[in-house]
Amino acid sequence: MDPRFEETTDVLRRTADHALAYLQTLHDRRVHPLTSPAEMRASLGGPLPDDGVPPREVVDQLVAATERGVVASAGPRYFGFVIGGALPAALAADWMTSAWDQNAVLYATSPAAAAAEMVVADWLLDLFDLPRGTSVGLTTGCQMANFTAIAAARRAVLAKRGWDVERDGLQGAPRIRIVVGGEGHVTIDVALQMLGLGTATAERVPTDDQGRMRTDALEAVLAAGDIGAPMIVCAQIGNVNSGASDDITKIAELVQRLDAGWLHVDGAFGLWARAVPELRLQLDGVEQADSWATDAHKWLNVPYDSGLVFVRDQAAHRGSMLMSAAYLVAGAADQRDPSSYVPESSRRARGFALYAALKSLGRKGVADLVQRCCSLAARLAAQLARAPGVEVLNEVALNQVLVRFGDDDELTRRTIRHVQEDGTCWLGGSTWQGKAVMRISVSNWSTTEADIDLSAEAILRCFAQAQGAQR
Repeated sequence: MDPRFEETTDVLRRTADHALAYLQTLHDRRVHPLTSPAEMRASLGGPLPDDGVPPREVVDQLVAATERGVVASAGPRYFGFVIGGALPAALAADWMTSAWDQNAVLYATSPAAAAAEMVVADWLLDLFDLPRGTSVGLTTGCQMANFTAIAAARRAVLAKRGWDVERDGLQGAPRIRIVVGGEGHVTIDVALQMLGLGTATAERVPTDDQGRMRTDALEAVLAAGDIGAPMIVCAQIGNVNSGASDDITKIAELVQRLDAGWLHVDGAFGLWARAVPELRLQLDGVEQADSWATDAHKWLNVPYDSGLVFVRDQAAHRGSMLMSAAYLVAGAADQRDPSSYVPESSRRARGFALYAALKSLGRKGVADLVQRCCSLAARLAAQLARAPGVEVLNEVALNQVLVRFGDDDELTRRTIRHVQEDGTCWLGGSTWQGKAVMRISVSNWSTTEADIDLSAEAILRCFAQAQGAQR
């Protein structure tokens, strides 16, 4: 064996042993570790050694040092932040992605990575039933997917007023009206501030009791300003708290009346409901938008990081991302340069894990995964709602459950803390319509009814403890 390969073989086999040992305990281990920043830094820290440590020892020491700080977020009872797990095929493909170490910047740097993206793009457009010919970019997550889509929108609406924003910038450009639902996700705001459009100028549309943009209020907001101005309207499917979706059919109808309008849909997890026949009614009209954003590391359960952006206008999409330099080898017409669709240049070949996840599930498997998570969320909501003093505040339309305890902010927050410290499951807190709430997101492929029942029992036990502490 080549001596240069012996060390690599040894350390990868050792790493596989550590990884399998971790995964075998994932279902039973404490979901959130008990540690402190000081403890974690001490276990990992110390002076940088003068002499290098053999790779096998490095991995052994890394695993030992981080054991108490690793969150079991890939496990079946992690219900925080809409974080999915890692499907077996996607995890394996992600390992291969690291082994291949492809730079998915150009077709020239990896024909395989480029081809995987092309296939995945076609599959996703079919799965979501979005307009064929829509361009697709693979981003780090929905933050950069929203950024990319709004960058394309900025280019397109200003071009309708004769302004080239990539060449001339925003100074002196026609003012763009930005219209966002009152419960739009924070990543929309971040995209606006990064793109120089600003957050303070965004016009906020009131929402209903489930967080859906009110279309009557949207119509009034549009009419109250310059209706002829370039305009970007940002709608949402899958409210980050309630899971509710805006009425995209009506919103699209209003935007299509505009001379220089663009409708963007933030569907970080909600877009996956398009894959489920029983849930598609909630998302009617989504195909009428101009751009869409979602995550794959949420409901598709591929390893971090993996986001997706879809833009109907390919020219606007690529024009807003395009880069050129004498040394770059641009692909031919039938050769995809992945970096032409995303903000990053050098980038991980995310298409391989996406390909593996979609291939291993198939159309029916994706639908079953999403539908099963929704059913499990409803099961958990029903068990909690039966208990005295517990109120489920949202219509469980998808995989989100909002819970309040004793109609009391402090009691709700205390209950959340007890659950997090208990370790049976993990979930977060939020503030919704002025009230403290427990926020539960069921997004993992491996979650079972038994996990839901065990978690419900733990939540109610912790509620009782919180009540006792309050007295």
